[in-house]
Amino acid sequence: MLTRLLPHLVLCLLLLPSLLQARMVTDAMGRVVEVPDHVERVIGSGSGCLRLLAFLQAIDVVVAVDDIETKRRTFDARPYALAHPELKALPVFGQFRGHDNPELILSLSPQPQVIFKTASTAGHDPVELQAKTGIPVVVLDYGDLVAKRQLFYDSLRLIGTVLQRQERAEAVITFFETAITDLQQRSLIGGSEQRPSVYLGGVAYRGPHGFVSTEPSYPPFRFVNAYNRAAGDDQEAHLPAHSTVAKEQIIAWDPDILFLDLSTLQMGDQAGGLFELKNDPAYRTLTAVRHGTVYGVLPYNWYTTNYGSLLANSYFIGTLLHPEGFADIDPRQKADEIYHFLVGKSVFAEMDRLFGNLAYRPVPLTDN
Repeated sequence: MLTRLLPHLVLCLLLLPSLLQARMVTDAMGRVVEVPDHVERVIGSGSGCLRLLAFLQAIDVVVAVDDIETKRRTFDARPYALAHPELKALPVFGQFRGHDNPELILSLSPQPQVIFKTASTAGHDPVELQAKTGIPVVVLDYGDLVAKRQLFYDSLRLIGTVLQRQERAEAVITFFETAITDLQQRSLIGGSEQRPSVYLGGVAYRGPHGFVSTEPSYPPFRFVNAYNRAAGDDQEAHLPAHSTVAKEQIIAWDPDILFLDLSTLQMGDQAGGLFELKNDPAYRTLTAVRHGTVYGVLPYNWYTTNYGSLLANSYFIGTLLHPEGFADIDPRQKADEIYHFLVGKSVFAEMDRLFGNLAYRPVPLTDN
């Protein structure tokens, strides 16, 4: 019997080093990090980290969360969290925005094999965190969908490499590239008549804000060739991600179409962008307010940028600005297609309900 088993035992011994072999990856800080060959347990630290893991269909390997995932709120604009309510039941390893607790991490059972962390300068220092826990920390750059799109893609590929989900990472990258190209091509259909001017107000930035809060480089406006008044004359310039515009400037611009980021509803019935548009005499003079061309769009800046919501908002805005090119698009249905691919569930209706069913329709500015 032993003689027959001996060749198999020798083979196992020969394979053992490769089975235990670690791999080396280079993270967004340029650090070479040693990670296990087979990673089945992770945590995601920092703004947007779990969103990236959800895109890679990797929520099943998450063993703990930061405290923002366990809080129940009246409003929530994170499709990944709505699609994966099981995250709320997981143990907590630290505070949101990367303020990790090494002691809590070490007390987890089972323990993570890898810590993914967005933003190396936010919260706990990744080098120190790795030294204190003995767990590899892989830093990701969250990027964006405009100037830093490649950094976003690099992070997807890095996660894919660590979790051996490279095929899914490439599928997600292709999904975004295809959608952005589709938006741009649709926006060319229907002639080159003068573009209507637009403005987005009520944008969240580390909390809710009123109508003067905007994003000059708002990707949906770029993708569908909109004339964004907040971007000025150079619509393609590298502009700040957030800006506060004087109310008097908005009045002077008098955009043809206004968009209201529904995150502003968090400020309550007596404040925020919707309240201001309804009650401020200066805003009541705006052409868009008088003509009823004020539309609600889904919040996109919620525990950093919701990339899926930016694509969904782009298709809705495209139907308004380029009706010929987007004639076959149902914005709500398109949003659900996007969310289903990215986070595994169609969550538009649930998110719309949380924000008063105001998404992708004219915003009522009277009480009648």
